[in-house]
Amino acid sequence: MARRDKVTIADIARHVGLTNMTVSRALNKPDKVKPATRERILAAARELGYVPNAFASHLRSRENRLIGLVTASVDNPFYSEVIKAISRDAKKQNYTIMLIDTDGAPELEEVAIETLLSYQVAGIILSPVSDDAEYRPAYLDRLRRARLPVVMLDRTLDVADFSRVVLDNHRAGRLLGEQLVKQDIQQVLALTGPRGSRITQQRLAGLKEAYAAAGVPLALEQRPGDYTLQPAYRDMADYLRHGMLPEAVFGFNQLITLGAMRALHDAHVSRDDVLVVGIDRLPYADIFDVSVWCAVHDTYQAGHEAIQLLFEKINDPAASAREVVIASSLIR
Repeated sequence: MARRDKVTIADIARHVGLTNMTVSRALNKPDKVKPATRERILAAARELGYVPNAFASHLRSRENRLIGLVTASVDNPFYSEVIKAISRDAKKQNYTIMLIDTDGAPELEEVAIETLLSYQVAGIILSPVSDDAEYRPAYLDRLRRARLPVVMLDRTLDVADFSRVVLDNHRAGRLLGEQLVKQDIQQVLALTGPRGSRITQQRLAGLKEAYAAAGVPLALEQRPGDYTLQPAYRDMADYLRHGMLPEAVFGFNQLITLGAMRALHDAHVSRDDVLVVGIDRLPYADIFDVSVWCAVHDTYQAGHEAIQLLFEKINDPAASAREVVIASSLIR
């Protein structure tokens, strides 16, 4: 099928025998054109299949109602729930969300930021690909020069000038550590994020603190991953292939926990033989009669707080950067 060329204002102008300026005015400032002329132009636009350029209209408008949302893992149910909360709050304020998934790639994150800057968004909510203290993406300086409101969510860059919403990761680790102590567990396999991740480090610190406070020895083995399911599955399966069976497995996020549980299932290891605990709620686990101790956070609150911080900065560019911490709680 031949490609259909996009209909332009010039095409409409030729069709009705008027100038480009008159047609443009009828489409963008209809009150400036005589009613009869305006109706003639609009009828021609409909007939030709003209579609307005939303980006160009956006640039002409005095008020930007577009918010960029950049996440490294849109397939993670935790982020999906947070995004839903952000989108709902944005709609209440007549803002539209432009979502970009970087799939954990720094180069795609760079492109995402450049794209949002080109769209002249009103602000950005950013969950970076890494929260390693050494991660310093080049786009930071461009965001600062643009004086663009930015709020970091969950994973954060080690900078002080952007507001942020973070989870109480240390308490999450401690809560699960205390539960493991109660279960008389002394050997733990921790399937974590990257070693350099501050989230991983904080959760590990909370786990170790729980054992130290109880005066119970802890034999801890860490297998670092990238907060996704497949590496966790491979690490758990590899551990089992070597004939080892931990007393407990601690998944450092929802996808890691699910990956570990799948590997245990495939290896025909009973849930009675290995205790599994994890951070983040396991959706629909109760349907399959699966009970897992989880340290959870209110995802709706996380999204709500993130966009409220962004609106705060949009409405008052001089507002100081703030941090909001989302509390951890234990469920089963």
